[in-house]
Amino acid sequence: MSNEILSPAEMAEADRLTISAGPFDGIGLMRNAGAAVAAVVLAHFPAARHVHVLCGPGNNGGDGYVVARILRDSAVDVLLWASGSPKAGSDAALAASECPVGPRRLSEFVAETGSILVDALYGAGLSKPLSGDAVRAVEVATELNLPVVAVDLPSGVSGESGQVLGQAFRARITVTFARKKPGHLLLPGSGMCGELVLADIGISDDMVAQLEPQTFENTPPLWLESFPIPAVDAHKYRRGHVGVFSGGPSATGAARLSALAAARSGAGAVTVLSPANAVQVNAAHLTSIMLQKADSIADVQEFIDGRRPSAFVLGPGFGVGEKTRDFAFGVLANGERQGGRVDGLVLDADGITSFRDTPKVLFEAARRLNAPALVLTPHEGEFARLFPDIAGDKNLSKLAKARSAAERAGAIVVYKGADTVIAAPDGRAAINGNGAPWLATAGSGDVLSGVIAGFLAQGMPAFEAACAAVWIHAEAGSRFGPGLIAEDLPLALVPVLRELAENRNGMTAE
Repeated sequence: MSNEILSPAEMAEADRLTISAGPFDGIGLMRNAGAAVAAVVLAHFPAARHVHVLCGPGNNGGDGYVVARILRDSAVDVLLWASGSPKAGSDAALAASECPVGPRRLSEFVAETGSILVDALYGAGLSKPLSGDAVRAVEVATELNLPVVAVDLPSGVSGESGQVLGQAFRARITVTFARKKPGHLLLPGSGMCGELVLADIGISDDMVAQLEPQTFENTPPLWLESFPIPAVDAHKYRRGHVGVFSGGPSATGAARLSALAAARSGAGAVTVLSPANAVQVNAAHLTSIMLQKADSIADVQEFIDGRRPSAFVLGPGFGVGEKTRDFAFGVLANGERQGGRVDGLVLDADGITSFRDTPKVLFEAARRLNAPALVLTPHEGEFARLFPDIAGDKNLSKLAKARSAAERAGAIVVYKGADTVIAAPDGRAAINGNGAPWLATAGSGDVLSGVIAGFLAQGMPAFEAACAAVWIHAEAGSRFGPGLIAEDLPLALVPVLRELAENRNGMTAE
């Protein structure tokens, strides 16, 4: 699966396995990597007057020596600046010995406007802030606004977490190898990479598969095989029934957004479960969405027993407190019942905040045998309410925080943001790379919750349902663009869903 993401440690192991199996040795992989970077420089900057190649003492620097050699052989005016010397006998030392460009000290680095900079200092494995000459090089590049081509990852960005360790180069283009790293997709690192080029240097898919990666880029190949397509003989209840809990008379809009999104995502039936004092308000705005009174847990149970819904959304506009907790427990207690089961509960907004003082009881309910899948969709503040110790751990990346939270909760965690991370209790995680700034608008999260529930109701596994919903939600926002408000999103989903359905049908036909 080409959407695997490798940590720096996993990438090093992929290198080792490839070298052990052949046909490439270490210097062979290094030559391939340098050639890929040089090809990008030549293709994108054919008129550059000078190219400055900055080389560190490790393998990233070794790639840089190959770049400098190939550019010089291509009649490019190259200056090479080295931070220390490669270790004797290393692949980087061999690459340096093959390079006809004599290295200058990085401490003396100077450049001129109009030149290009190739950053081959440290790459994805960096674990401490840049210092000294490297910081000064970043400052020179920034002051002169030099186009930077980064080898693997801009130096100063952690490949593990995406954090900027002090200062970092801001690349115009980043060339990485075999697979993307977390730092390419997690903020703020993703914003430092510019255009990302993924180069094949001879590490096969089989070698990557041996690592059994558990981190993925959230793209359709990850979940398209389970994307729901109605059968020819499907009726509305076979396509899944979603229940969405509404708040009181002045807080009904969020639930209706979720309900409409669940319907647009393919659920055959959607019911808004409304307190009695808000039934008339909801009725005035609903047409294809059904409506039922639900003031108590007895009302909820009657609905579950009578209508056999598959998934629920609880939280948007619902209010914080004991009633919210009771309704959540009521749904989670209905994992198995005569004639069917509740497959999932999406807990968002007030649903999450209601458990800020007692998160353990929620997690215990989610872990009971045959409990419906629990999907938590917190933004940063809500995440900190449920997982304060994890949120406050500065040594953990967003990816690691989401993973740790999912394991603790026994739930799918959708840790929202421009770099949303979706994590499962079994260790799988996906980083979403198509985030849209237009989604930063009130109500867009309510729509996302509805889409997740809609997919759950149609039988999609919880992790895949959450991943698909996040990607589709962002794609719809990107295509709509400026002016987007939450009410636009359910209809904006339609062309994206249509294309995915066509692709899914194409897979079935094959």
